[in-house]
Amino acid sequence: MQAPTAAPDEQQPASTPTARNPWRRQLEPYSRPDLKRSLLDLATSVVPYLLLWPLMVWSLDVSYWLTLALAVPASGFLLRTFIMFHDCGHGSLFESKRANTWVGRFTGLLVFTPYASWRHSHAVHHATAGDLDRRGDGDVPTMTVAEYRAAGLPLKIGYRLFRNPLVLFTLGPIWSFTVQPRIWKRSMRPRIRNSVIQTNIVLGISLAALIWLIGWEAFLLIQGPMVLIAGGAGVWLFFVQHQFEDTYWETSEEWSYADAALRGSSYLDLPQPLQFFSGNIGLHHVHHLSARVPNYKLQAAHDDLAVFHDVPVLTMWDALKAPRLKLWDEERKRIVTFREARAPVTPPVTA
Repeated sequence: MQAPTAAPDEQQPASTPTARNPWRRQLEPYSRPDLKRSLLDLATSVVPYLLLWPLMVWSLDVSYWLTLALAVPASGFLLRTFIMFHDCGHGSLFESKRANTWVGRFTGLLVFTPYASWRHSHAVHHATAGDLDRRGDGDVPTMTVAEYRAAGLPLKIGYRLFRNPLVLFTLGPIWSFTVQPRIWKRSMRPRIRNSVIQTNIVLGISLAALIWLIGWEAFLLIQGPMVLIAGGAGVWLFFVQHQFEDTYWETSEEWSYADAALRGSSYLDLPQPLQFFSGNIGLHHVHHLSARVPNYKLQAAHDDLAVFHDVPVLTMWDALKAPRLKLWDEERKRIVTFREARAPVTPPVTA
């Protein structure tokens, strides 16, 4: 499928700031936050999550099965809270930079993620998604068929283990949301390094107080299932939005920001209430073309603008099958399974 092209009057010369995204002007009306809607988002994510926590503590004395039952909606609201955190990182939840920063820091504590550090790494993801020469920052590690064939046995085993769904969607959330965000490097910019350290300190004090109140066993019995459910769902959503069969990868010379958004970011057609709990993030093509569009305006932008009417659409069944795809095949221009990678490429038939 070819990426849609801008109408002649929308084309921008290469020197203009809109050259990377010819549809920027069309998206501007959708990029203005609505304060009432943003506050409603917080009221339907953070508030119910915080209210369910004491209810889950109480349920431990009744039945752990009740606790696990409550963990399901609580995980949904925790996932939705992460979307609020995510929108703050893009400056799209509020018009005020200060409001985005402070709400982002607060929701970052709830999702165990340092705000400034994550905002930087996620911005790198948006700037490099689909670029073969700039893989590794904020994306799911993906090898090409040629790289995999040339790799040594230990690397092949490690890659196979990493791409195994059991590892990716169980150990992956534990690493991504509890361990990796705690790590900082001396090479980080001071602001980003301080974000990690300060978040670790505040989290450490807050969790220590919570554990003192309810005990470490109760804390693990409540928080553990939510990390696995909400974290697993979050990793799965992020995975399928860029790891579908006909996604977009190009070398830096050929890479296009707009093509990466329109061809390399899927429209995951989720049913309600999954679309609600995932904060409309399934409309990932809109989000990557303009990250300033708040989650609650993504659907309207998709419905109203013709540029989005020919993007890759993933059904739930497509998304559930996506983890079987492992390697980018530069000849076939698609992600293939390990078995497909072993098969020779059939040359096109010529007349």
